[in-house]
Amino acid sequence: MWRAPDGHEIRWIDFPPPDDHVPVRGSILFMPGRGDFYEKYLETFENLRLLGWRVSAADWRGQAGSGRLGADAVTGHIDDFGIWTADLAAFWSDWAKGREGALVLAGHSMGGHLVLRTLAEKTLQPHCDGLVMIAPMLGVQPQFLPVWLQRGVARVQMWLGDSRRPAWKWSEKPGEVPRFRQRLLTHDDARYADELWWRDHRPQLVMGPGSWSWVASALRSISLLNRPGMLEAVATPVLILAVKGDKLVSPRAIRRAARRLPHARLVEFGPEAAHEILREADPVRNRALAQLDDFLNRLAPV
Repeated sequence: MWRAPDGHEIRWIDFPPPDDHVPVRGSILFMPGRGDFYEKYLETFENLRLLGWRVSAADWRGQAGSGRLGADAVTGHIDDFGIWTADLAAFWSDWAKGREGALVLAGHSMGGHLVLRTLAEKTLQPHCDGLVMIAPMLGVQPQFLPVWLQRGVARVQMWLGDSRRPAWKWSEKPGEVPRFRQRLLTHDDARYADELWWRDHRPQLVMGPGSWSWVASALRSISLLNRPGMLEAVATPVLILAVKGDKLVSPRAIRRAARRLPHARLVEFGPEAAHEILREADPVRNRALAQLDDFLNRLAPV
């Protein structure tokens, strides 16, 4: 557990280092998505370890093993995304001390949004050498609705009731996984079953929908990144892995952000991929890992 400046405990993992015969090229800090937990990505951490990278990951405050902020154990609640970016900046400062080689920050989905915002706000010390975003939440569905209208709907819902209540219905039983969920995430049955195994064996990892406050906070944070000059000032090399038909985040918003980032490379997957690219079937996942390895080789050549 890492203790944030305000005393809140954040669960994190420092994955085993590369083997002695493998030169250490640097360190990667991976931040998962909304409702996620780092156990889902152990396979990817091992892939990176074998390539000479030290890998760490953490659970966001209020989800998985980092406690809860809402009125119940399964609704993902936050009052402001700035709480998360402040946690990340403070954690990064402690985590980066004494590490040799390249420092890389990576995030999936909501984690991708938050790592980009933290970098764009220039609160990372020391500065990271590369940023990786996998299916980043830079816009939400339905993507045909403008952000100002989405924010208006969220404000009305906040006014109508407890902001900590779930913003959408997931299943009849709180925390229970709905049948359609896998179609949104991955075509790989075994990797999807792996997530369910962790949920069964570590109940503290279970999370359902986000709260209306989470929705409102997400849209405010998206609007912040949309401000002119915000992304244009990011000088860090960026790799974005995305899905053209993503049903959870906005592919259109990802493309706009890629055009605005001065040193970004966008790799898009077609209908063969769903939202969790690094947990997809091998043909997709291997291609994604190859793109990631190529990007990391540019930062820290073998």
